Amino acid sequence: MANSLHSLVVLGGICIAAVMASGPAAAQSFPARPIKLIVPFPPGGPSDIIARVTGEKASALLGQPVVIENRPGAAGVAGVAFVSRADPDGYTIGIAASSTLSINHILQEKPQYDPLTDLKLVTQLVSVPELLVVNEKVPAKSLAELVALAKAQPGKLNYATPGVGTISHLVVEMLKVNTGISVVHVPYTGAAPAINDLLGGHVQMLFADLPILIGNVKAGTLRALAVGSTKRAPDLPDVPTARELGWYDVVADNWYGLVAPPQTPPAVVASIQKAIVGALRSDEVRGKLESQGNIVVGSTPDEFVTYVKSEIAKWSKVIQAAGVKMK
Repeated sequence: MANSLHSLVVLGGICIAAVMASGPAAAQSFPARPIKLIVPFPPGGPSDIIARVTGEKASALLGQPVVIENRPGAAGVAGVAFVSRADPDGYTIGIAASSTLSINHILQEKPQYDPLTDLKLVTQLVSVPELLVVNEKVPAKSLAELVALAKAQPGKLNYATPGVGTISHLVVEMLKVNTGISVVHVPYTGAAPAINDLLGGHVQMLFADLPILIGNVKAGTLRALAVGSTKRAPDLPDVPTARELGWYDVVADNWYGLVAPPQTPPAVVASIQKAIVGALRSDEVRGKLESQGNIVVGSTPDEFVTYVKSEIAKWSKVIQAAGVKMK
């Protein structure tokens, strides 16, 4: 009996030791197969381009393919929700936009996930400056002149957006709160139709991602008045920031980050983050992304969590102050 009990104790100790050893060993062997990178938007968009450019270099650093899978739907929410429910083994990760991590869950009556508890935030990939532009026929040549024009004609100017609750929408609401102007929101089903109507003069102004506007600005068909970032955009060095012009609280960037399922092991998260940041900081990836107007970031998980919390706090105040609601 004593021998049997001794054997059971020894066997139990061996099993516990094996379990304890398996965690680090599993992490060290990661990745052992291809990694699926979920892009929650259609092919060809900003997040898809970022994923493909970064993923190709990360594949070489990880020693396994990073396979892009587009899962569009619900303005990016569907794809991010899919990642939140995936197996937490590091083999399913995803790209998330600022709206899907800092805005949508505030506006939605029944959000599909909490960005801080239902996801593991891995790294902020890039920041994208927001640019305020007007139709070339609008007489305002500066942000101050636009504010004066809007105040002289309250409710007469229209601003286009890609939809309710987007960064484009909320940054103008932020501008309205800070300047006291009254302009009318005209939401579209995406950036392309909004820009087309702006070019056609059906709406007068738009605050949107710099990369999708810079071509028209350089062609002279749209006039750039201000950048929403804290610093001037490298591609448009002559366009001042809203802060420089006196509206210190008008600060908005779009951004994209990498996320994983919530229970993904820290060692696996560290491996992914190291490879992705290594890719971002390589000359070829940085060059490609910056040529499209992106600003490369590559933060740590803790830095990304802190940033997302600050963005949630900022947009919560704007949404409350402006009374923005999803219809």
